[in-house]
Order: sequence, then structure tokens, then C-alpha cells
Amino acid sequence: MKNDDITKIKNYLLNLQDQICAALEAEEPELRFIEDIWERAEGGGGRTRVLADGQVIEQGGVNFSSVSGVSLPPSATAKRPEIANRQFHAMGVSLVIHPRNPYVPTSHANVRFLIAEKPGESAVWWFGGGFDLTPFYPFQEDVVHWHETARSACEPFGEAVYPAYKKWCDEYFFLAHRNETRGVGGLFFDDLNGWEFDKCFEFMQSVGNHYTKAYLPIMQKRKDTPYSDREREFQLYRRGRYVEFNLVYDRGTLFGLQSGGRTESILMSMPPVAHWKYNWRPEFGTPEAMLYERYLKPQNWLDI
Repeated sequence: MKNDDITKIKNYLLNLQDQICAALEAEEPELRFIEDIWERAEGGGGRTRVLADGQVIEQGGVNFSSVSGVSLPPSATAKRPEIANRQFHAMGVSLVIHPRNPYVPTSHANVRFLIAEKPGESAVWWFGGGFDLTPFYPFQEDVVHWHETARSACEPFGEAVYPAYKKWCDEYFFLAHRNETRGVGGLFFDDLNGWEFDKCFEFMQSVGNHYTKAYLPIMQKRKDTPYSDREREFQLYRRGRYVEFNLVYDRGTLFGLQSGGRTESILMSMPPVAHWKYNWRPEFGTPEAMLYERYLKPQNWLDI
């Protein structure tokens, strides 16, 4: 791998951050992302962008980071002990959007690259990423659109790619202590290096470029839907599940904290407001119950 390859990845990620921020800002009447440039003492830094208290986006963050160090944190080497004690360089764009309207789903996306090197040995590199959707009051047509777009991102790379990474997403975004998925899934992939470098990079770009194609039509369709305190309270309750997943299971959060990343940027993924209620259950036959009964279970949304 050449240094030019690293530069190409970094330039793509910075441009992707710009494009996603511009697309999301177009949905807000007035507010814009604020930018925070930061440096990491151990090496590298990033560009955090946050939009808070908007009419459409209650809080959203779109982060670029590029960090390096002398050894990888435990979250990165737990399943790959052979790369422990290697110098590393990790970069990526990660975003979470928490809309104000309960009828607009929360969305998450991430694309990333990591290379680990040791003198006298071949470099180890891989790509990862994906995007997933967390609705509160889901519409099947929205979920189908989300997965159709995910499949479109994968199609140029083989028919088996979407089913494999869709399944991986369902398994990854699963709260074992609740026995439910975080949402309706999408795509998740990691440790991608089985193809040649250029093809792996092209796939990461395809996933990153399809995020706004998947999410914006849903946001535009649902952002003006009338809602009451009932829907708002349920949204805040379900946001608690998002917090639980990010703090208990999420590899990106663990990697960031264990590698000495910038805490404010890592935890920007948290919702601005969330509620917990003891032993709460939705009433049978309600829209809230439908989320649990119909949508928080892995399934074949595209009937393939």
C-alpha cells in the first residue's frame, strides 16, 4: 500500500463529511452545523460537526477523525491478538442523527479504515462501516426503501454481499440483555480486506455515498407529521435503548475511549434527552406495541 492510498482515503472521508452535512443542513430552515477542530496528543485529530436544537434535527453529529498511535487498544485486538503491539492509523466518518419528530427515525452511519504496521512485517489493513435505522413509529415502506438502498450499495460487488452484511447488521445491533434489535438494521461490515485494496475502498465509498440516498427521503416524508406528548414520551423512552447499546456493545465507542480519543466527539452519538421507565410495557394493539411485535426482529424486508 502506498502513501497516496492513505491520502485518497482521507480526502474521500473529508469530502463525505462535507456532503452529508450539506444535505442535512438543507432540511433545516435556519440552524447549521458548528465545527470543532481537535488534536490528539498521541497522534492525529479530527473535525467534529454538531447541529443541536434544530426544528428537524434535535441533535446530530457528523465526525471525521484520523488518529494514530504506537499500539492498538484492546477493543481492536481482542479478536486479532496478532496485531497487538503494532503502530496504527485509523480514520473514518461516523454520524448519528436524532430527529425531533418521533415519526422520523434515528439514523447512524460509519465508514472507516485502519492499518496496523510493524517493522519487518507486512502491514495489516481493513475497511469497515455500514448504516442502520432506528425508528420509533415505523412505516414498512420506509424500511423497504432503506433496505433497497442498502442493497443498491452492494449490488456492484456481488449478489451475496447485501444478504451477508444485512445479516451481520442484525446480529451486531442486537441488545442481548433486552432480547431485541436496536432498530430495523441495514448494513454492517468489518475487517474487509479479502478483495484487492481498490475494490475494498470502492465498496466503502459506495456504502458512504448511499447513506443520504437512504435517509433523506424518509426524513423529508415524515418530518412534518403531527405528533402529541404520547409519541414524544415513547421516543424518549426508546432513545434509552440507543444509549444502552452505545455504552455496552458499540465497538466504535469502546475503540475511541480506549485509544484516548476525544470524549466529547465520541459521545456526541448520545441523544440530548432520553428516559427510562421501570418495567414498562406497551399496551396490546397500540402503535407502540407494533414496533416490538413487527419491527424489532430480524427479517427479510426485501423478500429475497
